This record gives sequence, C-alpha cells and structure tokens, in this order.
Amino acid sequence: MPKPSKIGYIPTYPQFIVDFGDGEFSSCLRSTRAFNAGEYLVPLDASRLTRGPKAYTSVQCGPGSDDHIELNSDLVYINHSCDPNIAFDLSSPNPSDWHIRALKCIQSGESVTFFYPSTEWDMDQPFTCDCLSKNCLGRVRGAKYLTISQLVKQRWTNPYILQLAAQRDEQFSQRIRSHL
Repeated sequence: MPKPSKIGYIPTYPQFIVDFGDGEFSSCLRSTRAFNAGEYLVPLDASRLTRGPKAYTSVQCGPGSDDHIELNSDLVYINHSCDPNIAFDLSSPNPSDWHIRALKCIQSGESVTFFYPSTEWDMDQPFTCDCLSKNCLGRVRGAKYLTISQLVKQRWTNPYILQLAAQRDEQFSQRIRSHL
C-alpha cells in the first residue's frame, strides 16, 4: 500500500491530518484535537500493518533485523524529535495491543513526533536532526549508536531496544574482560 500523498488525500484517522510541505521530507502529521499526557492517541490497526524489509518508512517492531512493519497510513508522516510528544508502544507480544500514546500534552494543530531510536536499532537512512531540542542528538542513526543512559533518558524506549543495547554492552564488557 503506497504512502498517502497530497493528491486525493483522505485522512486515515480523524484525530490526525497530514500537513504536506513543499519538498521531500518536509511534511508532518498534525493532531486535530488535544491529548493529555499518557492518553492513547490511536491503536495500531493490525489489519493495516504489513511486515516488510527495513526501510525509511518502516517501524521496527522487535529485536530481529527482519522485524519491521509498514504502517500503510498517514502515521508514516510522524517525524522524529529528540524531545518527542508521542511513543509507538510496541511492547506487547500481541500486535493487536500496539498503540500510540501521548508522552506529554499535545495541543490541537501540533505536529506529532516520536524518538526514532525508541523503535529503531539501526536506521535505514540516518539523517541530521534539526529538532533544536536541548538534548538533540545531531545525527540520528538508531539506538545501536546510543548509550543505555541516552535511551533511558527518553520518556519511552521499547523494551526490545533496551534489551539489544544491554546485549551489546555485555558483549563489549566480555571482550574487555577477555583481554585483561
């Protein structure tokens, strides 16, 4: 299913609308209503999700290199921020329980953003971040390139990402111990 485009656009969910910008990667998803911190914005509709290869439009949904889903909706326009206002909560083993929830209050008309490394171990297309938050990473490549401390400082990081980071750090520690 192709990504929604400006021509013939029909919103997938009534609580969101795509703000189509001029030029590549200049569009965003905006909330059409206010949400409180902790509130569920939308369940991820399992019937829309399709498994696929890692791509700039996919969201990683588990620890494996093949654990990626295409959202097949206007949710693909949720951009990155190092100070995000939503989280993709993919912590349940049951995909029908996956959802998006507000990490902080969101006003109607506000751009909806998430911290890409909260779902992505190693990004398909790393990029230079321009979110301008005080904790901006600068270059966003995925959780693989961040410390556990950086991941834990976020309001939400999926458990499979934290597990991958812990495994990476344990393997590194074992290599150091073997050289002592």
